Amino acid sequence: MYYGAIKNCDIANGEGVRVSLFVSGCTNHCRHCFQPETWDFEYGRPFTAETEAELLRMLSPSYIAGLSVLGGEPFEPDNQNALLPFLRRVREAYPGKNVWCYSGFTLDELRTDGSYPRRETTDDMLSLIDVLVDGRFMEEYKDISLRFRGSRNQRLIDLNATRRTGEIVCLPDRRTIQE
Repeated sequence: MYYGAIKNCDIANGEGVRVSLFVSGCTNHCRHCFQPETWDFEYGRPFTAETEAELLRMLSPSYIAGLSVLGGEPFEPDNQNALLPFLRRVREAYPGKNVWCYSGFTLDELRTDGSYPRRETTDDMLSLIDVLVDGRFMEEYKDISLRFRGSRNQRLIDLNATRRTGEIVCLPDRRTIQE
């Protein structure tokens, strides 16, 4: 797997201060994608043991809420093979931090046997993610007022609550100040 960028102290790709990993490779090719260079599976640099060590080091400060994985497409089959062991290491090293993942595939696609992204690694990878931002970016649904995503068809799925209830539970779009 390759990656296009790593952002330390990122506040745009999930709640709190985060470390974000932008993986390379995507077959979704969303029209007006904000990072079409990441469609190329060899864009950027190889994801190595040194890369993992650096990410784990970046996650160590107490003010870092967690890791965000986006791209490209984290759920491309080849990317799942590299990300699954890395996410296991993150969970082991930092059980109190959360993991967000952005995917152009919907949760339904990821769960459907025979679909392109579904592999033997998919369920394990999903089990390590707290919030899944799912769905392809769609220009006709573009809405810059949304939290952490670009179009209204995309969802902020609370995977922990979804696993507990058996039904898809989405995070609210806006926070309100309680008096």
